[in-house]
Amino acid sequence: MSITETPIRLPIPPLPKGFRVAGAHAGLKRNPTREDISLVVSDLPATAAGVYTTNLVFAAPVAFDRARTPGSGFRAIAINSGNANACTGTRGLDDARSMAATAASRLGVPEPGVLVLSTGIIGEFLPLEKIRSGIDMVAGRLGADSDAVVTAARGMMTTDTRPKLSGSSFVAGGRTYTLFGMAKGAAMVGPRMATMLGIILTDAPVQPADAQRLLREAAERTFNCVSVDGHTSTNDTVLLLANAAAGGEPLSGPGLDAFAKALSDACETLAREIADDGEGATHVLRIEVRGCPTRDEARQIARTVADSPLVKTAIHGADPNWGRIVSAAGYSGVRFDPDKLVLRVNGTLLFQHGQPVAFDADKVSESIRSARETLIELDLHSGGESIRFYSSDLTAEYVHLNADYHT
Repeated sequence: MSITETPIRLPIPPLPKGFRVAGAHAGLKRNPTREDISLVVSDLPATAAGVYTTNLVFAAPVAFDRARTPGSGFRAIAINSGNANACTGTRGLDDARSMAATAASRLGVPEPGVLVLSTGIIGEFLPLEKIRSGIDMVAGRLGADSDAVVTAARGMMTTDTRPKLSGSSFVAGGRTYTLFGMAKGAAMVGPRMATMLGIILTDAPVQPADAQRLLREAAERTFNCVSVDGHTSTNDTVLLLANAAAGGEPLSGPGLDAFAKALSDACETLAREIADDGEGATHVLRIEVRGCPTRDEARQIARTVADSPLVKTAIHGADPNWGRIVSAAGYSGVRFDPDKLVLRVNGTLLFQHGQPVAFDADKVSESIRSARETLIELDLHSGGESIRFYSSDLTAEYVHLNADYHT
């Protein structure tokens, strides 16, 4: 399988205070130019929270981290790509523990303060000797500069073409705090969540219960509203570490609200980046569904449109095929009045009152062809709930990449 990498989007956001990262190639991937081991280290004990896949078949690192979060006293996350450590039974869980113990020993931190992430091929045991060698190598390269950030982010990648990064600052209680995020994900991406790993770091002081609640809420609005192919992975994990290195008392009230907004914004940036980097994607689909009785119904309609191969291929071909979009909404399982349904694509009205309206098909087609993002707006006019959902088009390159993924 050949993956063409694209340039990383600049600038590289800074790490929050008290964090160091690095990545390296340890031999888990065939390509020696692609990093496959990363470490994220906090110089101070940190609060940790996590959200995980809802797939009943979940990987060993998911079970391992889920049992430890939320909590406090965390010092590191050890990450490997190229091997998912999924469907590996009791040995897989033992290997996850061994991976954490190796990182703890090399870093000189308590083993209960280490979390692990894995992504890659399902059903193969971790090559622990390579993992141990890689962790030892990466531990000697930890830093907070841009090069360290990029290699750490690349160490999470599988079929991604570039690292996905976000960064911002926010003010709470008169102090300025930094928030940083990095993620991987390009396919086997379905809502709740995607085949993705995400790490959010902040130097703000956040209590474990608040961190868990706010991370769950942010993921629900962002990572759980992305679908490249509708396939929910075994390894989906987003971890948040907050180490309080910038000082201050645990956030509450308006300060906690400011953190929540920064967290949600970072997750939305990363979620869109995942859709934008969908395997072989030439277009991002931003699907806005409005006027629904409930948010879950809005999500169900958006997900159905996003996962429709006919909608995805129409967008790839710059075809403003309103029938595919409207019919996908109709078979979503959500009951609505088709006569109230309104559809716009890139701002142009295509359908209302139960029938198409006259529009310039060539103009709409060109608006799709000439832009990376295509906006699909559906309004049911049946309630006050709405949702924003991201997806990508379906291309021949997607088929080639996934047909050749293992072989």
